[in-house]
Amino acid sequence: MKKIALLLAVFSVCGFAFASANRQTGASPVSGQAYHIGIVTGTVSQSEDDLRGAEELIRRYGRVSEGGIIQHVTYPDSFMAQQETTITQITTLASDPLMKAIIVNQGVPGTAEAFRRVKEQRPDIMLFAGESHEDPLVIQQSATLAVSADFISRGYTIPWAAKQLGADTFVHISFPRHMSYESLGLRRQIFEAACNDLGIRFVFVTAPDPTSDVGIAGAQQYILEQTPQWIQQYGKNSVYFCTNDAHTEPLLKQLLVYGGMFVEADLPSPLMGYPGALGIDLSAEAGDFPAILKKVEDAVVTKGGSGKFGTWAFSYGFTVSAGLGEFAKRILDGKARIDSTADLYAALGEFTPGAKWNGGFYVDANTGVRARNQILIYMDTYIMGKGYLPTTAQTVPEKYYSIKFQKN
Repeated sequence: MKKIALLLAVFSVCGFAFASANRQTGASPVSGQAYHIGIVTGTVSQSEDDLRGAEELIRRYGRVSEGGIIQHVTYPDSFMAQQETTITQITTLASDPLMKAIIVNQGVPGTAEAFRRVKEQRPDIMLFAGESHEDPLVIQQSATLAVSADFISRGYTIPWAAKQLGADTFVHISFPRHMSYESLGLRRQIFEAACNDLGIRFVFVTAPDPTSDVGIAGAQQYILEQTPQWIQQYGKNSVYFCTNDAHTEPLLKQLLVYGGMFVEADLPSPLMGYPGALGIDLSAEAGDFPAILKKVEDAVVTKGGSGKFGTWAFSYGFTVSAGLGEFAKRILDGKARIDSTADLYAALGEFTPGAKWNGGFYVDANTGVRARNQILIYMDTYIMGKGYLPTTAQTVPEKYYSIKFQKN
């Protein structure tokens, strides 16, 4: 898959043109806009950054109940067992006659079905999925646009970054549900292939699923107990990666105490796991990511983690929530086009000033078909105490794009 510069790329999304003629009359009383935008995120326990991005939209454009244009709801923490609840949360937004766009971040199972139902009743509503948990060919059938962290390129760039940190072992932590997802399972396969090519030992370990009976608390306790044992077994030159947000904080906490390294989270952010692991209060820096990064970095360096811990300088989850909301608003205002990646990345860039991005269209390895409504993106990795690694400047070997997902 040919890489593209995000600010130069242009793609077309067939069948999803939304012109000003589609807008309804009757503006929200305060905003003066003739539309509402719905956003669905996880809760603070499962995906805090996504929720904070929704709050940023509310801060900028107001809540519907207060005369603004943003309607925010959350899906349940146990979303695997409550898919109908998730579907209901999404589809209920479409009952608002002024609703013109719905964003779901993250696109947990049930999102594609909810979008299908919304399209049947309200084809005028744009449907955006951020970080879909459902297979690409599933979400592409019903989403206007899906935006995902580049699970293909990062399958190579994360082990590459681990190599730059001096790692000799890459420990991948996950569980069967996540490994059944094409995006996460395929990335795991690319991780292993890249590690082999880079001369790094790849190890896969299983941890409890936070949506299972043990819950978030039980899953986090397992990570707290196991991490010291993993470090003893694999050594302090081992890099750790987990596919679940709830696992990230206890993992970081123990790595900072016992050794080991961490390139970046599954959905990277200086807010992902670091504040809790470090015991720092970032309320005064809320929304100011350069200030957040500096405070996190200072705390990591103080604990002896310089050169061993990384992140993206800006929150991916926050940016996707806020950025897709901004993109939808600009389309509805006639200031952006749904078929312009330049407009999409300008909206995302509103929340990541100065950051370098790269990415490309999703290409199905089995068919070779390039998606027209799913974009994969990634940012340079920032290493605490050292600065940026030129992640987006790396050429990802083409062979990794031809690896086919093997569901276990």
